[in-house]
Amino acid sequence: MNYADADGPFSRADFDLLARHVVEAWQTGIDQDWSALAGTLEWSCLETADHSVDAVLAVGLFLASRKLDGYPEWGWPETKMGARATPVLLIEALEAVARVLSALVAAAEPGTRAVIWRYPEVATGAPDDFAARGALEMVLHAHDVCAGIGVTFAPPDDVCARLREHTRSWPHWSMPGWSALPATDTPWSDLLQGSGRAKGDRAVGS
Repeated sequence: MNYADADGPFSRADFDLLARHVVEAWQTGIDQDWSALAGTLEWSCLETADHSVDAVLAVGLFLASRKLDGYPEWGWPETKMGARATPVLLIEALEAVARVLSALVAAAEPGTRAVIWRYPEVATGAPDDFAARGALEMVLHAHDVCAGIGVTFAPPDDVCARLREHTRSWPHWSMPGWSALPATDTPWSDLLQGSGRAKGDRAVGS
């Protein structure tokens, strides 16, 4: 099936579904060695999962701030568990911050804008854009963690297609180590390819 024309933009419901898939995958590998390197990253699975939790919460804070000139100076980036992190705590935390971001997207009035990224220049986004940014961080790092602990992670193709198309014009795909986003019949593979995760090169997480 060709998913290039997936119906509609990426939505809060899509984000919620992906969050459930990540939690279920991590729970499957809860007894594995989370000190192992996460996929192609130089971070451990614990560090990567901690970063993922932090990233999803940060996206929610960006939206909640309603700031139009930059990220909020409060509440971020000092939200990681660090040495206290365990697989159980990280899974609980991801469930919690995913609910927070989902609720913030749902509560935002039509026309709401806030800064969604700062590089290469400051840009604002609508609520669904924040759901997509949180999802992109979450699923790519879910892949990294699952690769490290030996668990299969295969999010739904239709949701991945909507995420791929929603983010296609974003500057994230021109970051060092990333590449132009493909458009094939395997949208999850396209996201992995575009983010450099299909190359096997080991790099600092992003």
